[in-house]
Amino acid sequence: MNDSAGRQDGPPQAPPATPPTGAHQATRVAERDDAPEHGPDGSRQASGRADHDGDAARAALLRVRTEVGKSIVGQDAAVTGLLIGLLADGHVLLEGVPGVAKTLLVRTLATALDLDTKRVQFTPDLMPGDITGSLIYESKTGEFTFREGPVFTNILLADEINRTPPKTQASLLEAMEERQVSVDGVSRRLPAPFIVAATQNPVEYEGTYPLPEAQLDRFLLKLTLPLPGRDDEIEVIRRHSVGFDPRDLGAAGVRAVAGAEDIDRARAAVARVAIAPEVLAYIVDVVRATRSSPSFQLGVSPRGATALLNTSRAWAWLSGRSFVTPDDVKALTLPALRHRVALRPEAQMDGVGVDDVLGGILGTVPVPR
Repeated sequence: MNDSAGRQDGPPQAPPATPPTGAHQATRVAERDDAPEHGPDGSRQASGRADHDGDAARAALLRVRTEVGKSIVGQDAAVTGLLIGLLADGHVLLEGVPGVAKTLLVRTLATALDLDTKRVQFTPDLMPGDITGSLIYESKTGEFTFREGPVFTNILLADEINRTPPKTQASLLEAMEERQVSVDGVSRRLPAPFIVAATQNPVEYEGTYPLPEAQLDRFLLKLTLPLPGRDDEIEVIRRHSVGFDPRDLGAAGVRAVAGAEDIDRARAAVARVAIAPEVLAYIVDVVRATRSSPSFQLGVSPRGATALLNTSRAWAWLSGRSFVTPDDVKALTLPALRHRVALRPEAQMDGVGVDDVLGGILGTVPVPR
């Protein structure tokens, strides 16, 4: 569906370290060459002291970024967001207009990881059993046997998830939350790791079924993919002009460079990332501010606070640090919370956006010093 081409010959280089605004002096960090250049909110982040126990796992994930760069250009923040989803064991919703490489991005990531992956094109006639699996009558034995659906995989690409009715959308709820599927009273565990990477189009509403709040809340992150800048778009066109085929990632040189063991080691390292009580309180204050904002009719639940904690930890580790700073929390606030809130009608009429309100909250909630 998407057909961007990319440019990335090596691990992204970190920008010069800058003092985090409003952060305690102890959280200032040194430069590190192998840290991601862009956070999932598109910001450029400084990085610092490495978690030595997770160096091998971090290096493997940075190689994944390099592989993704062979077919994707101009979406560094979304690549980082998907990696954070893997590290924090959460699902990711990608939103963008057609043609910005949403599907290709997930396909390339799956190719760069030695994991099982399946793609489901969500359509109006898709049934729940088409995703979860169903009982099939075997005439030879006279018994019913369970035939697994595509959800039994490591990475499920749910393409255009808002094009299928709510009944089919809801079939993913148990899988996303419990990592299992229940059919005919029997629960069956899904493989580990398991994440759903779903895509949706924000501008075409005819024939779509917007995801309900309960399902949106199951996604760890909502990433928005913008149109590429001029230089990036020139590179996309240049790659196509010399024969890049988005349907043949192998010809583009994309290969598997990390696997489930690397992800397990990385998750163990992320769990060791320290977070000070003051930063924990800062996360809670940001979340609670969404509930009292006059622009929101629905604020963020405690699940959202947990998501902000876990993703901030993952981003700190991926940046090469063993502790979380307030800047990490700020970097993840938009992707971790934007889909968990609802604007009041009057705010929508005034042209106020969710990201605008969340940005204002970040500007008013006191930062720990």
